[in-house]
Amino acid sequence: MEGASQGFLRGEEVMRICVVITLSLKHVSILMIGSSPQALRRLMNEIGTVDAVGIEERVAKFQTRSIKKASKVQGLKMAVSMIDLTTLEGKDTPGKVESLCRKAITPHEGLDCPQVAAVCVYPAMVKHAAKFLAGTSIHIASVATAFPSGQAPLRTRLAEVKAAVRDGAHEIDMVINRGEFLAGEYGRVQEEIASVRDACGDSTLKVILEVSELETYDAIRAASFIAMQVLRPGDFIKTSTGKTSGNATLGNNQVMLEAIRDFYEATGTPIAMKPAGGIKTAKQALHFLVAVKETLGDEWLNNSRYRFGASSLLNDVLRQLEKQKTGAYQAPYTFSEASGAY
Repeated sequence: MEGASQGFLRGEEVMRICVVITLSLKHVSILMIGSSPQALRRLMNEIGTVDAVGIEERVAKFQTRSIKKASKVQGLKMAVSMIDLTTLEGKDTPGKVESLCRKAITPHEGLDCPQVAAVCVYPAMVKHAAKFLAGTSIHIASVATAFPSGQAPLRTRLAEVKAAVRDGAHEIDMVINRGEFLAGEYGRVQEEIASVRDACGDSTLKVILEVSELETYDAIRAASFIAMQVLRPGDFIKTSTGKTSGNATLGNNQVMLEAIRDFYEATGTPIAMKPAGGIKTAKQALHFLVAVKETLGDEWLNNSRYRFGASSLLNDVLRQLEKQKTGAYQAPYTFSEASGAY
């Protein structure tokens, strides 16, 4: 599931302003992640802390990049190809999932744009999505592990993962137990991620950190490394469930991108990234893509290594593509609504 990146933002200077840290990540053992403040300090000594001021300065610059004409169209189409079109509501029905799948296959009649990367639903809706997406290249993603809280016994969470995979989920979006992380049970958090990874079988795993509940950039970086140490190449770390007051921002996205970069440079293991929640406009999506290009490079500008967890984003991107095509903005109701806000 590759999305082309050739030529996107050609001519932009790729900025590699890095936090000065001492890395010896190849020697960071999974077993060293214990369950104490000392364990976290040891990990942070290995991976480096976050320069919060530097992060905010970098993301402010991403928003000043000028993307016009052909590059803008290319970026907008790329954004469509990276969307996990999502419905996660208590009132979801097979009919609503069918509508979502139709939208995923043909985002807008008469408009030249790619299909989305995946449709993301609750485990109970996976079998319906599998029926409606049969014969397409669109993946089926399912939230699991007692989404969004993560507060259920591990055996219950693993059973939910296995059921979703059995019903046809190509990708599992799990939530870490933030209570365990904030209580300093880092080893347990990592062991649970590894258990879910094993329950996924061949399905891709996306690990949701729920960044708004981790509270600090250092905690987000630490949680990213705790997850990445037990993930496989091509698995994801993800910002948010979309169910809390704080979701993906350029700031927390940047902290995670830099963690991925540092981990890749030290280990050679490519981890993918998914910001989710709060990304509602085409302009925002382009800013996030600038961040990816300038931090990780073109190798991450495809939907195997970068996704947007969104639903309302798609229609705004389609509206902008229509504007590029016709020169006029279409009314919002021109584009079908097929999912709830995320």
